[in-house]
Amino acid sequence: MNMDIDEEPFQSTSTRPQRATRVIAPVDEAHPFDVESYISNYSGRTAIDRLTNIVQTCPSIAPEAFQLAVQHIHQSRNPGLYQNLLSAYENAANSLDLPAPLPNPMEVAPLNMEWADETTAKNNAERSKLEVELRTYSNNMIKESIRMAHRDLGFFYRSVGEYSGALRHFAKIREYCTTSQHILDMCLSILELLLEQRHYSHISTYVFKAEAALEAAQNSSNTGNGGNGDSTGVPTPSVTTGKKKSSLERQQVQSKLELATALSHLGQASYEKAAQSFLRIGPAKELGDWIGTVVSPGDIAVYGTLCALSALPRSALRSQLLHNAVFNVYIEQEPYMRELIEAYMGSNFKTVLELLNRYSTRHLIDIHLAPHINELIDQIRNWAVVLYFQPFSTIKLDRMSKAFGWTVEEVEKNVVQLIQNGSIQGRVDSQNKILYAKKTDYRADLFARATKAATDIQATNRKLLLRMKL
Repeated sequence: MNMDIDEEPFQSTSTRPQRATRVIAPVDEAHPFDVESYISNYSGRTAIDRLTNIVQTCPSIAPEAFQLAVQHIHQSRNPGLYQNLLSAYENAANSLDLPAPLPNPMEVAPLNMEWADETTAKNNAERSKLEVELRTYSNNMIKESIRMAHRDLGFFYRSVGEYSGALRHFAKIREYCTTSQHILDMCLSILELLLEQRHYSHISTYVFKAEAALEAAQNSSNTGNGGNGDSTGVPTPSVTTGKKKSSLERQQVQSKLELATALSHLGQASYEKAAQSFLRIGPAKELGDWIGTVVSPGDIAVYGTLCALSALPRSALRSQLLHNAVFNVYIEQEPYMRELIEAYMGSNFKTVLELLNRYSTRHLIDIHLAPHINELIDQIRNWAVVLYFQPFSTIKLDRMSKAFGWTVEEVEKNVVQLIQNGSIQGRVDSQNKILYAKKTDYRADLFARATKAATDIQATNRKLLLRMKL
């Protein structure tokens, strides 16, 4: 299997989706958010990245998030993360809508310089040790040892934040892989790097390669166990146990690949594909160490629900979301998602919009969701307006305004936009504030389609006759 690893994604983070303008998320009674409870679901680099984003997005709770971030940095191996955190805190301090200036970051949570010096020295010592081991194994031409040395260096460089070095060593592993399982492990390591750096456009490539390696590993396992059994042809207990273990491992890897695919589609604004992938993810236990280090179970519930509501019709929501026992377990982690789904399916669209507004801070501080939340909410709102109008031939805009909690002017503006893009077939009487459905003459439409079909058949016959003459 040819595995060409592209190092280009890690040379720059400029391809990462960015919000056009900085968004300030409120934290108050109308928009509740508990940063300590939220961040307890994460660990490692993703916890630090999320806290750094909270510092910049929610200036009102920036000191608390800053303090928590410093605690996580002290548990990491990368003292350089403190500088990124300081930059985010300074941006928050420069916000114009703060009721009072933020305290000095050095007073909130200073960096332990003794820890930073010791960590840097330990990192340098371990780097030298791992590089010496790699050179020794390379000189001795011990293939498996060389592979493991590159793997250890990849993990080391990732832990200290040097992602280009991590990718370089993970890429080198391919030359020394002797089994499909080795290739699969390498692909999963690279996928973790891509997810951590949010380089969504490259994820699908490595998911495809990982699936190919997984299939090859499965075939190899089946072939190896094919002849094992007693004289009667009945598989021995050890073979049966081995097959169960292999099947469990396959499900775990498949769930990780589905999660990576889902986040890739979300990052590239393919919300329908993202929804389908999120709804196919297996139980949380199958994601293993990716729970907490990549996403939390609550994140899967939020991402999957919002993508599904924005892109799937009601029939698909009922069959794939409401009747999905595995995904319902994720929804239990975020109870307001259950309320949101029930309100949407019950056509209580005012409650839908109120819930989306109430928990907007939870969505705006999310590193994967924030760049897309406004578009997702727009699509959910548009679906809601279309669904509400479907049973009516005429309806007053005043009635719609009460159903959605908008002013009549806001209703008219949204309806006109939907008419213009073809989502609603109708017209608005601006004088009397009434929306009329477009009346379709089905008899004329049938004659028009029949005439068009006859014209197409006639043109096709002429072409056939011309070819026969030639």
